[in-house]
Amino acid sequence: MILGTAGHIDHGKTTLVRALTGVDTDRLPEEKRRGITIDLGFAPLALDGVGQVGVVDVPGHEAFVRTMVAGATGIDFALLVVAGDAGVMPQTREHVAILSLLGVRAGVVAITKSDLADDEWLSLVEEDVDTLLASTPLAGAEIVRVSGVTGAGMDALRAALASAATRIAQRPARDLFRLPVDRAFTVKGTGTVVTGTVWSGTLARDASVRLLPSDRVVRVRGLQAHGRAVDEVRAGERAAIALSGVDVADVHRGAVLVQGDAWRASRVLRADVTLLGDVDADIGPRSRVRLHLGTSDVGARIVVRDRALTQGTPASARIVLDEPVVARGGDRFVLRLPSPLITLGGGTVTDPHAPGRARAWTAGDHSAGGVLSRMLEEAGTTGLEIRDLSVRLGVLPDDVDALLLEVNAWRVGSTALGDSARSSLFADAQSAVREHHGARPLDAGIPLQLLRAKLRATDDIVSGVVEALVSQGVLATRQRAVSLPTFSPSLDAAQLAMRSKVLDALLGAGNEPPALSELARALDAPVASVTDVARWLLREGTLVAVEPERYYPTESVARLRGALASGMAGDREYSPAELRDLLGLTRKFLIPFLEYCDREGYTIRGGLGRRLAPARE
Repeated sequence: MILGTAGHIDHGKTTLVRALTGVDTDRLPEEKRRGITIDLGFAPLALDGVGQVGVVDVPGHEAFVRTMVAGATGIDFALLVVAGDAGVMPQTREHVAILSLLGVRAGVVAITKSDLADDEWLSLVEEDVDTLLASTPLAGAEIVRVSGVTGAGMDALRAALASAATRIAQRPARDLFRLPVDRAFTVKGTGTVVTGTVWSGTLARDASVRLLPSDRVVRVRGLQAHGRAVDEVRAGERAAIALSGVDVADVHRGAVLVQGDAWRASRVLRADVTLLGDVDADIGPRSRVRLHLGTSDVGARIVVRDRALTQGTPASARIVLDEPVVARGGDRFVLRLPSPLITLGGGTVTDPHAPGRARAWTAGDHSAGGVLSRMLEEAGTTGLEIRDLSVRLGVLPDDVDALLLEVNAWRVGSTALGDSARSSLFADAQSAVREHHGARPLDAGIPLQLLRAKLRATDDIVSGVVEALVSQGVLATRQRAVSLPTFSPSLDAAQLAMRSKVLDALLGAGNEPPALSELARALDAPVASVTDVARWLLREGTLVAVEPERYYPTESVARLRGALASGMAGDREYSPAELRDLLGLTRKFLIPFLEYCDREGYTIRGGLGRRLAPARE
């Protein structure tokens, strides 16, 4: 569980953390010199009845609010610090707004430096804090007066923090692992080490993880949680991870460690966006903003269709990013103007892998089932990869199957499709079969590969469509083709006459039959008509396709094979010249016929020629 500090500069956050934990989180020389927190600091805090929680100490100076956002993202509850001798200040308000945007719902308020003000003044400060928090998720948070110098109120503060912690639901351990990196450095003898808060899942030592957005696979050499060497880190813990296979120069704040194939970096997010009520800014599709998500801080544009962003009203938007980020459905983010540096608002990711031209959705509360239904509709006949849904919907992997059942999704292999896509594919498949019967009445049906091309779907989806329709008795399969169950190819009178002509011509040609185009010219008939009849005879078994456009009568092939069997002996290899003399074929016909025999397993080609296959001797 992670506790994050928040509050104005010089209100005593770091002093308070040191009094609570005994750890000085100001670790940088510049922080020591200037007496302010510049970067994130971390310390373990033991709470009675709760155990150890990690404390993230964030900077309060306005110039370092982006660092504060990186620390506040992913915390479970907040410790809002307000100096008793100063009261609510600008960064106090901004930090409270950021906590609200990030969905922090629990916390405690510490009135620090209470030894520097009288009771009457401290009561006024508490009233201001109550007013500030009244319209936020932190409304009603317990307020405790403390002094980091004298130690007054520390026991009461610990008790208040423990009480708040017990009301927070534990993060599930059976989730996908994710850790946004907030620091990366080198330790002599260990190598590259990264730190961050484990947002979800668990990670074991010696496991392999993916480093995004570079998508490199690295190995975990060692783990620490809250400064102790461990074999496993879990959701809600501060972790230091030693990595093998990556240089520290290739890791930066904003990188993310994940496990599983569902994660990927994206440059387009769909989200519900809300501007803060006191922000006076005109945000359009060309406005440049900064998006803070996890430890990432990237430039972005917000595109809202058919309306403008207005203060205090959520709007569904497409967020186009300058750099890829790793996000999950339900993730919270903060939006800031790059100049002047003010917090504009924030929102919730509704689809981290949104299409490039994602359609707007109605903003508001999105149930996982409702979002899945919209995604399925939008994906159409392409469908959704089931393995991606835990990340796209922001749900546990174990809950995906139930959600697919809830929305009546159609599962085909690793893909899920919606009702409308299934109905469309079924109708299109039947239409394609009927059209093929009309255009090619002599074919057994439409070839499966041609049906795939017409449906413009993956092989697995088309196979699933055919299997479903066959099981329903709507379609049938024969000879690697798909047909209507009642369809039976037949020759009309003209085609019956053409059949006799084609067969007589091929039989009369002996062992060197003409190609179909040559045969059509000889019969003064269209090539298509001759081809259709020849293919009919092929399916009938009367002809054999030795070459794609050259068909032999079956008895001619049998006669030639018999000549090979009687003329070739043992394991001896026969040269093409010897086989030419044996079969009485010219080279134009000999080589294609021998290649046909190789394909059919009658002969085996060697270095000097061909020999009979053992089974054919």
